[in-house]
Amino acid sequence: MAPLDQYLIANKDAEIALARSAAPVSISGKADVMVLGRDGYTTAVKGSNGFVCIVERAWASPSDQPGFWNPKMRAPHCFNAAAARSFLPIFLMRTKLALAGKSKAEIVQTTISALGKNQLPALEPGSMVYMMSKQQYLNDTDKAWHPHLMFFAPGDVAKSWGANLPGSPVIAANDPEERVTIFMVMVGKWSDGTPAPSEMH
Repeated sequence: MAPLDQYLIANKDAEIALARSAAPVSISGKADVMVLGRDGYTTAVKGSNGFVCIVERAWASPSDQPGFWNPKMRAPHCFNAAAARSFLPIFLMRTKLALAGKSKAEIVQTTISALGKNQLPALEPGSMVYMMSKQQYLNDTDKAWHPHLMFFAPGDVAKSWGANLPGSPVIAANDPEERVTIFMVMVGKWSDGTPAPSEMH
């Protein structure tokens, strides 16, 4: 892990704005917004529509990703209510562990153990998140990548969506550490309405 200050955004208003950029303002403008501090995330703005916007840091990544501790990673997410209740808690727990100085292996093992002991909520049906921020920095290779929506389903269920097949617009990634399949569907515009790149890279 890099020094903590490299993960923090000094200006709270800037982090709020970055978090809100995850989704169109019609959604993010009425969402709760959480910001990262030295002890974890706290709610900086209380919303009214059940969505929660947050800028995820690198320890949200699967443990086999080389950028697990990359301090440049900024990934604005806007979770719907179901995902905010049942998927976001995993990341909030991982954040607490990271800030407490735990190793990657300890973070992964604690996550797996907590899920196994039902210490984290079961994933709710209909859980999804907006990731449409033009300002996202996902990793040193893809940077902003593409605006997309992500849908969460329990277990390894990529086949049931026809994901990752030739011609299918659905990309799937199974994450056994979090017991979830993440389905990604790219969209044509960033959250501010400007056109997105059409080519995959």
